[in-house]
Amino acid sequence: MMMKWRGWALATGALAISAMAQAAPPSAAMLSNACAGCHGTNGGSAGPTMPSLAGQSKEAIEIALKKFKSGERPSSIMGRLAKGYSDADITAMSVFFSKQKLHATNQPLDKARIAKGASLQEANCGRCHLEDGKEGKDDTPAMASQWLPYMQMQMADYLSGKRKMPQEMKEKVDPMSKEDLEALLHFYASVK
Repeated sequence: MMMKWRGWALATGALAISAMAQAAPPSAAMLSNACAGCHGTNGGSAGPTMPSLAGQSKEAIEIALKKFKSGERPSSIMGRLAKGYSDADITAMSVFFSKQKLHATNQPLDKARIAKGASLQEANCGRCHLEDGKEGKDDTPAMASQWLPYMQMQMADYLSGKRKMPQEMKEKVDPMSKEDLEALLHFYASVK
């Protein structure tokens, strides 16, 4: 009789725990933990080819994830991962990362290029990449302290047409030399 009682109590407890686990949807922090392997804890990337998500605007993250999910934005892995999230999950993760502190990187950069990029930033990019790239207007991503190799890869995708460049950006980028663009990327990577 005692064995049956223990078995019943164990089964009832397991069902109760299972019901509680199913009742509570995952929190934004829990959903975002899946991103840590590539984008770092709380969105602070430690790898030069992965962007930091910490401190990006909710809109920039949400739009990027939805473009990955639809296939509009090219990717190797993100498209497959984004398809596993509902729009509500994407919004929750976007809010979570937008509330994290900007992740400052330490990377080797060219001081002359930084200075040249600083002189180009306000006139060419300052209307959308605000506060020296620390903030983005609406859905524009923050550029400050992103990894230089990541930004170089994204710019190469834009210039090759692999990734569609926003029209406002295209109007500014088209007349610039590759040296000017590289200087801007060094500048943004240097901003803390």
